[in-house]
Parts: sequence; structure tokens; C-alpha cells
Amino acid sequence: MKFRSLHPNLRIRIVVGSVQRFLHVMVMPLMTVFLAERFGVAVAGAMVLAIAVCEVSGSLIGGYLADIHGRRPLLLAGEAGVVVAYVTMAAAAMPWWENSGVIYAGFLAGSLASNLAVPANDAMIVDVSTPESRQFVYTINYWSINLALACGVLIGGFLYGGYFPQLLAAVAVGSLAVLLVTFFKIDETAPAGTVSQKTESARAYVRSFASGYRAVLADRLFSALLIAATLRMAIEVQINYYINVRVSETFEEQRLFSLGSWDATVNGVEILGILRAENTLLVVLLALVVHRLLRRMSDGPRLYAGVILFTGGYMVMAVSGNGWLLLLAMLVLTVGELLNVPVQQTMLADLVPEQARTKYMAVFNLNVRLALLIASLCMTLGAVVSRWGIAALYGVFGVVIILKYRTVLVARARERAALDGEGSELVGRPAQD
Repeated sequence: MKFRSLHPNLRIRIVVGSVQRFLHVMVMPLMTVFLAERFGVAVAGAMVLAIAVCEVSGSLIGGYLADIHGRRPLLLAGEAGVVVAYVTMAAAAMPWWENSGVIYAGFLAGSLASNLAVPANDAMIVDVSTPESRQFVYTINYWSINLALACGVLIGGFLYGGYFPQLLAAVAVGSLAVLLVTFFKIDETAPAGTVSQKTESARAYVRSFASGYRAVLADRLFSALLIAATLRMAIEVQINYYINVRVSETFEEQRLFSLGSWDATVNGVEILGILRAENTLLVVLLALVVHRLLRRMSDGPRLYAGVILFTGGYMVMAVSGNGWLLLLAMLVLTVGELLNVPVQQTMLADLVPEQARTKYMAVFNLNVRLALLIASLCMTLGAVVSRWGIAALYGVFGVVIILKYRTVLVARARERAALDGEGSELVGRPAQD
């Protein structure tokens, strides 16, 4: 399987998606700092919460509309909204205006607009990929996004202090380029018969919106995969929550190695930065290698091995105070991450029915928000529970993840056996609207 052999829409969306992540991450981490400087920490916290609400709302609305009107209109609407938002933010950041409130309003609107397009983008990848190509597709996508995130954070951090208006203007120009590529190069990919041409009343839209998402949440196998993805993400973000606090406060300064008269001595904050950089670098270097080596490995053993390595690595990071052991744990858990993520995304693509594909993607994307909530609770729990207790909790999460994956894998095996034998529908799943 080669990148050039993929559907043109797929190649473009992978490249465009990485550019979008690059542009977004240049600004998003800095907005928290910007809001705290201009409005105070307490007010900034509420403002960031409002951004999160807009992101979730945009994703759910976009997921519903894209299943009715198609992928391309939502992509164009969302990307056009992002362009307008960043043009407004760049203008408001210029010396002749300098309006912090308008900058925030623009970012709020941009967050809503960009998330309108996310489910359509995710569904489009499923629309134009095949079951045989999906692990490769999601591996490439995961690799490109991590590379974009690493570069975006680095460049944004350097430009924030003295070039914030220019940074926003550059993001606006980049977003306009993404919009133009989508307009001229992307075709509609929604399966035939799923796009509606009829006009409905607002009340009918609301009823259909609610009933559509109720049907998604009633899907037993999808819910199992959602729980597994949420707990996996809850473990992954611990490096920004409990592990971040524990290591920064308890890690004793130590020497990693020496070169002549120079000692590589690090404290807790510095080792955390090294660990994050190590994770990003390993993903970029190893993602394609791991896929090539393990592409013939069956999903079950790969998922289970990935969860064990991933969870075990984070359990070590929850308790260890040795710099080299932390670095080794990051290597182990990153390998587990690379084993796990593409297969999880492939399972999701296999589960979602084509007539409700973007609604499923919209709900699945909520796993990140739920994971952040769980991570916050773990950080609070860490104030009263020992680090060994937190590590044991991660272990429990890992066991639940494996059990939920197994539920999906067993049902998928039954479905394939039924299709081979009788052509019947997926065992145990409710009919979708």
C-alpha cells in the first residue's frame, strides 16, 4: 500500500488535515496565556470553558447536518468560518485596533466553525477508504498530525511574544488556502441515498437531531468502543495532569549523563519537557515502521499488546522518580500507542453505518472531552491517594479497555462469519434510523 494509490480526496484530506492542525496548534495553547494576561486567570478559565462548549456544540451540529446535506457543504462552511474568524482576530490584534474582546469572540466563532467540519472530515476518510487500506490510512494520518503538532507548537511559541498579530494573519492566510483547496479539489463522498434534498421545519430538525443521537448512543458496540477510547485517552493525557504535577513537585534533580566537563542535569519540569519531546519524536520516527512490521498481525493481539505496553508505561511514570526509567517508560508506552491507535480507528470505521456516519464520528470525538474530565478527577484524587494507588487505577483502566475491545472484536468476528455464511446483519446491533 502506497500513499499515491489512495483516493485523491483521501490524499488531500490527510495533507489538509495536518495543515489545519499545524495552524490551530500555533494559536490554541497561546490563547490561554493571552486570555489570562488580558482578563485574569479566573475569567480566563470561564472563557476557555465557553470555547470547549462551542467545540462540542459545533461537532454535534456538524455531525447531524453532514449526514443530511453531505460532507462537502459542511467542510466549506466550517473552513470559511475559520477564515473569517482569523481575519477578524488578526485585525483586532493590530496596533491600530488592539481589542482583546474581539480577538476572543473571533476565536470562539472559529472554534465553533472548525468543529462543524470535523465529523464531515472524519466521515469522508471512511467514505473513500477500504477495509484493507484503513490501518495504513490512519497510520499516515496519525503520523502527519503529530508532525504538524510538534512543528506548530514550536513555531507558535517563538512568534507569540513579538509577532502575535502577524501570527494570526499567517493563520488566516493558511486557512484561506485550505478553503480554496477544498473548494476546487474535494468532491462529495456521502454514500448514495444518504443526502436529503427536502427542507424541514426547525421543529422537525430538532426532533430528528435528538432521535438521531439517541440511536447512536443506543448502539451497544459503538458505546463499548467509545468507553475504551475514552479511558485510553484519559490515560494518555495524564502527562499533562497527575503525572505533570507529581513529577514537577517530587522529581529530584539528577544527572542523566556527562560529556566531558558538561553534565546533563535535569529537574522535574525539564524531564517532563524531554518526555513530551521524546513521545512526539518517536511517533514521527516509528509510526510507519511499526505499521510496516506489523501490518499482517491480527487486530486482537495487536490491540491487547498495545494496551498492556501503553498502560504499563504510564503506571511506571505514575510512580518512578528515576530519569532513565521515565525515558524508558515513554519509549514503551509510545510503542503501545502506535500498536493501538490505527486499529482503534479502523474498528470505528467498520462499526459506523453509512447513513449516520458523521453523527457517529461527532459522538466519538467527545471521548477527548470526557477523558479530560476523568484526568482532572485523577489529579484531584492524587491529592489523597498514593502514587501507587493512582498507578493501580491506570491498571484498572487498562483492564476495562481490553474487555471493551474484546466485546467489539468478538462481535465483529461473528458479523464476518454470518456474512460469509448467510449474509445476515451484524449480530446484537440495533437497527439504525
